[in-house]
Parts: sequence; C-alpha cells; structure tokens
Amino acid sequence: MKWVGYAAGGALIVLGLAGLALEGVLIGWALWFGGVLVVHDALLAPGVAAAGTVIGRWPRSLRTALILAATLVLATLPTVLALGRRADNPSILPLSYGVNLVIVLAAITLLAVGDHLLSASRKD
Repeated sequence: MKWVGYAAGGALIVLGLAGLALEGVLIGWALWFGGVLVVHDALLAPGVAAAGTVIGRWPRSLRTALILAATLVLATLPTVLALGRRADNPSILPLSYGVNLVIVLAAITLLAVGDHLLSASRKD
C-alpha cells in the first residue's frame, strides 16, 4: 500500500516540475531552492546547534522563551520588513507588524520571567 503513496507523490513531483518547466521558471526555482539549502546547511543548522550548546544549561523557562522568540522572529521577518508591500495596494500588509512583534516578544518575556520566579519559589 505504501507504494501507491510513493507513486502518487512521485507523479505529483513530476507534474510540478513539468509545470515549472512549461512556465519557464525551472532554472530560477532551482537556484532559489539551492540557495535555501545552502543557507540552511551553512548558517541556520550550525547556528541552532551552537545556540543549543550555549543555552543547554539555562533554566527551562528561559530556554523555552528564547526558542519561542527566535521562531516567532524568523516566521514574521518578511512581514516586519514589509516584503511584498506595494504602494498601489494598501491592503497588502496594512498593519504595524514591527510594533506587534515587540508586543508579543514582551509578553513572552513576561511569561518566562513569571514562570522562572514561580519555579524558583517552589524550590525554596
């Protein structure tokens, strides 16, 4: 039964690649995808490994807050930088995403500090 899934997945990959080739964007897509792989393997993975080594012995609440904050910043960076915003269409990215990001990061910080203080008081 798993071979049916493999065959269907392979067929969808071929269909997608054929669509990219027919649109004439296959080379551009391949370069972009290759760039993503290089950035991941050369920067992101070693950076995460180094950060894990550095914060491995820190309190759980602080580690959790840092992981949440880093994930949130990475996920929202395109909107904070207003990538895709156009003057002719004000409905694209209409909010102040940088301010909203700071608010959410402040909430994560407050919750982490509160959790750390609560867990420290339980140990006493």
